Amino acid sequence: MEATDLLADSEPVLKDWTMKRNCSASPRQFVGFYVSLALVSLAIAFVLLLYGAWLVLPFTGIELLAVGVAFVIYARHAVDYERIRLYPNRLVIEQVSAEQITQIEFNPRWVRVETGATPCDRIALVSRGQAVMIGQHLAQYQRAQFAGELRAWLRRCD
Repeated sequence: MEATDLLADSEPVLKDWTMKRNCSASPRQFVGFYVSLALVSLAIAFVLLLYGAWLVLPFTGIELLAVGVAFVIYARHAVDYERIRLYPNRLVIEQVSAEQITQIEFNPRWVRVETGATPCDRIALVSRGQAVMIGQHLAQYQRAQFAGELRAWLRRCD
């Protein structure tokens, strides 16, 4: 166990935010959908092959390969999230994208929360010349609300 893990266990969490993608289907459901799609497509292709339309089979293979690649790309990012934990003396930002974890730690007294010029822009957390963009998984209308809530919690650490 690392020293930061021990510190995290002993230090109380003031606030914990987790922002995830809104995934409507589980990985098991996606696999089931892909298998059923492949079976139906191949069944139609083989029926057409029996009637002499042999070119349908290679195009069905290309279609299934393209859909499979799209599903793999989707699956890599299906569990992406951002987690922000506020402790009395630190703000920890953990971002997971395609199984790559980035963790940044700031002193909450020095963090400035900047919203973008438009609701489409993500939120920037700036401290001592370092900036982290957050709010990727929030809907546009939720970003300003979250920025206000984060500012209020950061003021409590002063």
